[in-house]
Amino acid sequence: MKIHDISVTLEPGIPIWPGNPGFELVRVNDMASGASSNVSRLSLGCHTATHVDAPVHFIPGAAGVDTLPLELLTGPATVFNVVITPADKGNITAAALERANIPPGTLRALLKTHNSELWKQGPHEFRADFAGITADGAQWIVDRKIGLVGVDYLSVGPKGAGRPTHEILLNAGIVIVEGLNLSAVEPGDYDFYCLPLKLKDSDGAPARAILIER
Repeated sequence: MKIHDISVTLEPGIPIWPGNPGFELVRVNDMASGASSNVSRLSLGCHTATHVDAPVHFIPGAAGVDTLPLELLTGPATVFNVVITPADKGNITAAALERANIPPGTLRALLKTHNSELWKQGPHEFRADFAGITADGAQWIVDRKIGLVGVDYLSVGPKGAGRPTHEILLNAGIVIVEGLNLSAVEPGDYDFYCLPLKLKDSDGAPARAILIER
């Protein structure tokens, strides 16, 4: 059994979605300064690094992240290599998903694109030209009754055009996992575990995500 940690490390310099709160980890009690123990304060947005979106993120009055079904967030999953051609204009279109050969009955689909190369750099400036799922790609996912979709950058939808993608997926009850680091993972079948923090009524939550290769 081999465990692949596909979470982005929370550390200074990680990319943050423009306008979202930054990441800060501050030592407020320090043994080096005479404190009896080391204690730190954590400050970050709910959509920082590897995280899960809740329906209320884009649907007013909808459910929070604490209600998401653990049955979808854990279980068999497949990593698919998604090749983006010039015709896709830099994003994950329905045509790109069709080419990825995602079989009928897939419940959890983790989409690996050229975005994953960005995580090899470690901390880096936010890249607005990442590949996101277009609205027609989102509808393709809904039509095939996929229950969970994971992407390898900070938003499931393209920068500047992400709202329709989110609305299509969240209205269909599809769980969205964003910010996965799939750079060291080969396409194939795994056991997937992704547990977001249990934040009542929150629009999202940071998560630790792993794949187990048997």
